[in-house]
Amino acid sequence: MSTSRNHRGGAAFLLAQLGAHAANRFAERISELGLSPSDVGLLRMIGTDPGLSQRALADHLGVVPSRVTALVDQLDRQGLVERRRSTEDRRNYELHLTEEGGSLLGRMRSLGAAHEADICAALDERQRAQLIDLLRLIVDQQGLTAGVHPGYRS
Repeated sequence: MSTSRNHRGGAAFLLAQLGAHAANRFAERISELGLSPSDVGLLRMIGTDPGLSQRALADHLGVVPSRVTALVDQLDRQGLVERRRSTEDRRNYELHLTEEGGSLLGRMRSLGAAHEADICAALDERQRAQLIDLLRLIVDQQGLTAGVHPGYRS
């Protein structure tokens, strides 16, 4: 490996560099919606699995339920998420997007697609698919939960 190539960093450094860059750019893109990246992740999860309980969401994120309560409280105050008593277990609440939350989720998806296209603009379709496959291998090998950003645990 040449010195100049080595000086530019190995795979772990490049992933960290690109990850930080992509996260910052994404935060900038969604700031126009008045949301944080963690808000977007929660709305996406709730929109994908309507009726999910707060406990199930906490388990999926790998965080304590009180952390999820605080995150959902904020989305509830913004009128994006509503809690409904479970019809199966009245002690639990199910999470659902409001009409406004669903509409916002559509806008978020458009911003996400534009973000993905921008970040991966240097790659053709085949290269992008290959990169995704390789990154998924690393995610699986590292025991990470697919689709869950580790930032929720902070």
